[in-house]
Amino acid sequence: MKRRVLFLCTGNSARSQMAEGLLRHLAGDQFDVYSAGTYPVGLNPGAVVVMRELGVDISIQRSKSMGEFTDQTFDDVITVCDRAKESCPRWPQTGRLIHWSFDDPAAGTGSPEEQRHAFRTVRDQIKAHLEELLSTRF
Repeated sequence: MKRRVLFLCTGNSARSQMAEGLLRHLAGDQFDVYSAGTYPVGLNPGAVVVMRELGVDISIQRSKSMGEFTDQTFDDVITVCDRAKESCPRWPQTGRLIHWSFDDPAAGTGSPEEQRHAFRTVRDQIKAHLEELLSTRF
């Protein structure tokens, strides 16, 4: 049986979406991977662009509310922002609740290049966390 993983952030627009796409990319079909937000706002185009740079297409993913998943069981629920951690419900029979704190690249200001840099930085941080987690065989 595949391990079920849910990534949570506030808007489900960038961090959790990138984590979902990266885990699928890095681990193939070893996991059932989902993402959601406490207050979903739609998939951020900046996340799509920087993921495409790694050959990962998340353009077909959609922003979802964590309410879509509260009646489901997960092996791991991973919050990727502090606000999501604060409002994360407890899922019955969830194996682990893991928290990673990443800045919100979608909240940044600056030039288009500075904004892309913020998305790349967070993408690379998420990728490093996932690679470390995968190396421990979850």
